[in-house]
Amino acid sequence: MKIAFYIAAAAMIAVALAVLLAPLMRHGRTSARPRKVFALALAIALVLPLGAASLYLMVGTPVALNATQAPAPISMEQALAQLRTHLAEQPDDVRGWMVLAQTSSMLHEPADARDAYDHVLKLAPNHAEAMVGWAEADSMARSDHQITGRALELLKHAVSLQPDSQRGLWLLGIGQFQQGDYANAAATWRILQPQLEPGSKVAEAVAMQIAVAQSRAAKSPAGASSVGAATTAQEPALRVQVSLAPALKKKLKPGDVLFVYARAAGGPPMPLAAVKRDAGTLPLEVTLTDAMAMTPTARLSSAAKVEVGARISHDGQPIARAGDLEGSAGTVDVSRHAPVTVIIDKVHP
Repeated sequence: MKIAFYIAAAAMIAVALAVLLAPLMRHGRTSARPRKVFALALAIALVLPLGAASLYLMVGTPVALNATQAPAPISMEQALAQLRTHLAEQPDDVRGWMVLAQTSSMLHEPADARDAYDHVLKLAPNHAEAMVGWAEADSMARSDHQITGRALELLKHAVSLQPDSQRGLWLLGIGQFQQGDYANAAATWRILQPQLEPGSKVAEAVAMQIAVAQSRAAKSPAGASSVGAATTAQEPALRVQVSLAPALKKKLKPGDVLFVYARAAGGPPMPLAAVKRDAGTLPLEVTLTDAMAMTPTARLSSAAKVEVGARISHDGQPIARAGDLEGSAGTVDVSRHAPVTVIIDKVHP
């Protein structure tokens, strides 16, 4: 690149000199001062190239000639490493911790996100967005996805500070619903309802969940807590025994994640119950219940039959990708008491 540029520059200067000096030399031969004209031409021939080069070095971008010096884009891992280094040097940077927390959530690393949100809350105890983020990350990091304990308390505090927090109200309602507090879940979602676009799918989903919560609350003459206990006692509990076929053991990698799930037979792909485990602990047994539902209205108890399966993800993502290892037990009754056996014996295409 440099050589081509220099050759082109030299050629352009040569043309400029020829255009400038040729008439000057002809004038010198016809005049009585050929030596003075020759001296002037020689000075121009020296000064013009040197002046052009100096000017380019002063105001140009000679570094652009060297393609190897162009900065290469950094990867997400490098950016995160730089952010963590920055936070180690400046641990009081609230905004930096928030960026780390939100990025970790986006990368499906809830434990890291929860830790980063924890740093924010230590520096800014009334940071409503961090409270909501911590509660959501905590529920995602838990195997049962429950919103309880500190997460529930943080959500209550967050919506008291920021009553228009749609995500906070949504998660608080889910947490209350999971605890069997159906009346308060409906009340929380009713606060959320006016903030949603009328007729939108989100508004329709919230209205449906309010109806479900109200219906369950109405069936509880003794109070929400007793309904929660009775419902828990009657909930289905599918015991699933998962193992990996010997032929696929060599494909297991450190850090692989195991997902065990049950979804409605012939229904949508979203699980009615799911649990996440370290694939390195195989073989193992898990129990799928309503507490592991993704949403309050799509629970294990809402179906009579379910498809039970398991998948080993190499990148930790819940969506199946080529190369993942998977197995299925087929369709089983939700009321089944005997263990369900799943052998992971296939590679996802």
